Amino acid sequence: MGERHLEQLAARVGRELLQRQRVMVTAESCTGGWVAQAVTAIAGSSAWFDCGFVTYSNAAKQRHGAVSEATVIEMAEGALRQSGADIAVSISGVAGPAGGSDEKPVGTVWFAWAVRGGTTVSCLSLFQGDREAVRRQAVEQALDGVIAYLV
Repeated sequence: MGERHLEQLAARVGRELLQRQRVMVTAESCTGGWVAQAVTAIAGSSAWFDCGFVTYSNAAKQRHGAVSEATVIEMAEGALRQSGADIAVSISGVAGPAGGSDEKPVGTVWFAWAVRGGTTVSCLSLFQGDREAVRRQAVEQALDGVIAYLV
């Protein structure tokens, strides 16, 4: 999947958010702001994208372990509290090439989606490929998840 696919996916997220009069926020770790970059590449995204947070160091995510369900839930809910958005997506994972373990191998990525006044949902994925491939797949899943949560 190339840049064109990400652009189309981000544009679809924008259409879905606009249709529902919702605004999103991102809280990213292993993707380093790539989700925010993908959505802000879409003209007019300021109507449906509030801001993005990049929480990258392990120290910033220390409380529950850098890559965990509890961490992404806190990231998503914290992003909502600190923004004017209605829906948040958060991502934390092991993109590689180093940093993996038996418990959390390279490609392990946690996601959470939270809606203001609603339920927070999370999921764990294991992606294959090099660092860029893992990160790209995580961006795609994050955007797909926003659409799924809205529909």
